[in-house]
Amino acid sequence: MNKPGSKQIEVQIMGQSYLLSCPPGGESSLLDAVERVDTAMCRIRDAGKVKARDRIAVLASLNLAFELSQKEAERLEAESFQASSFGQADNSAFAEAGGAFDHETLDPHTQARVDELMRRLDQTLDKDGRLL
Repeated sequence: MNKPGSKQIEVQIMGQSYLLSCPPGGESSLLDAVERVDTAMCRIRDAGKVKARDRIAVLASLNLAFELSQKEAERLEAESFQASSFGQADNSAFAEAGGAFDHETLDPHTQARVDELMRRLDQTLDKDGRLL
């Protein structure tokens, strides 16, 4: 059932139509999300290893969630780095690196969560191959 003030938008994901509820002013964000999901699902389907639509949807969701987790970890790392550098006179190492830092290292808690998810995915999808 629609919430008051929301409207419905028909979208296509992997060739199938869906009618989605959208809050006023959220159309652009919803369409961006639909495009990301459609792209992720089509990429998995086109790779040819997974055929079932529900498995494709799960893999696409997990890939998108993983990307979001990585971006969040990078943002937190950048904020932490900026906070620890705040007030220090010598930021020469950061400046020499062009303002960059190692995005590939996650904090231990996030890395453990990612490793556990990947292990569980590998077990679940054993017949279809590995996720990454």
